[in-house]
Amino acid sequence: MCGGTRTELDYFDGLRRSRRNSAVRVTVIAKGVAPDQLVRHAKRIGSDYDEMWCVVDADEFDIAKAARLADELGVRLVVSNPCFELWLLLHFTDHRGVCSSYKQLLPKLIKHVPGYDKSRVDFAQYKPGVAVAVERAERLDPSGRDHGRNPSTGVWKLVRQVLPG
Repeated sequence: MCGGTRTELDYFDGLRRSRRNSAVRVTVIAKGVAPDQLVRHAKRIGSDYDEMWCVVDADEFDIAKAARLADELGVRLVVSNPCFELWLLLHFTDHRGVCSSYKQLLPKLIKHVPGYDKSRVDFAQYKPGVAVAVERAERLDPSGRDHGRNPSTGVWKLVRQVLPG
């Protein structure tokens, strides 16, 4: 499940399609709500799936509340701080500088993806850099649980799950 309504959906749908022969089946659901609401929704529909992951941005949300709830309900929470675009940027460069917002991070991503548009993400642009993005993101946040660290993104854990080996 994704907190965003388009960006994350496009990315993970592209990732899923790129792994058609994988034993891992992925269903991507976008629901533009606050992280704690997303976790609750994931728990409600989670019985249909082996694992339920929620992908959210730190932005202005109470991530600590969502993390506690996810732990209680057995839902995996993946946070990007400040936003999912950090994960996208890591496909192209080893970014380690603090960015307080999407607005501040966007110009850095546009240098690598001219014309980047949050409403249309073409996974093909990111596919060559997936493995290196995983490595870079893991170095930023080795546990994938330090939601307060900026920059950080736990997306690498989910991608590793989808793309084993």
